[in-house]
Amino acid sequence: MRILNFSKRNLKELIRDPISLIFEIVLPVFLLFIFKQFNIPAENYRLENFTPGIIVFGFSFITLFTATLIAKDRTSSFLIRLGTSPMKPADFILGYILSLIPIIFFQNVVFFAVAAALGLKLTVNALYTVIVSIAVSVLYISLGILIGSLVSEKGTGGLGSIVVQLVCFTSGMYFPKDQVGGVFAYICECLPFEGSLNIIRAVLNNDTALVSAKNIIVFAVYTVVVTAAAIIVFKKKMVSDNKG
Repeated sequence: MRILNFSKRNLKELIRDPISLIFEIVLPVFLLFIFKQFNIPAENYRLENFTPGIIVFGFSFITLFTATLIAKDRTSSFLIRLGTSPMKPADFILGYILSLIPIIFFQNVVFFAVAAALGLKLTVNALYTVIVSIAVSVLYISLGILIGSLVSEKGTGGLGSIVVQLVCFTSGMYFPKDQVGGVFAYICECLPFEGSLNIIRAVLNNDTALVSAKNIIVFAVYTVVVTAAAIIVFKKKMVSDNKG
């Protein structure tokens, strides 16, 4: 019950900034619309491939907003008061994750509605994609918690912007890594963003060939490590902030 109450509080804090939420949804939708108008023949820009890219692009903003929320909570007396509660660091992390699920769900529904209006044929796979994308988003939320635990509110903007750019250019959203090759392709393979996009693409298109075992392993390892790191760093920062 404490975790649910905490997640409700977090959700209220997030929706108090409607401009940021609107930006988080409108910008990806704009990209989806504008690239459809360009009618680019490349495989990446087919709606069944670019829509998953838009979903992952939206997750990068989730990282930014999560980091900002954590940093704000750290600088206020809120977490200091919660430090005296019986909640554990893992409970706090779960509370932050749960608070973002309604936003992610709504975000994905809007993306698919726009994609359908632009010509995407919706099947039951779209529902599966929404469910899987919520699981995939855990990495991006945890990354936001980690960033917000490490830096101040002013610093979250810079690091969050780096995550947005990394997602754009290393996930395969705009172009496959093989078009560049070399060191760039190796970097893409070492980061989890390509894997997260390919997983969502595979579910939407019901085609397991779109995702490799390496994609899944890299993504899973990053999710576990980043989430664990977020819990550990969050705990240490709570202790140090309370002492301060």
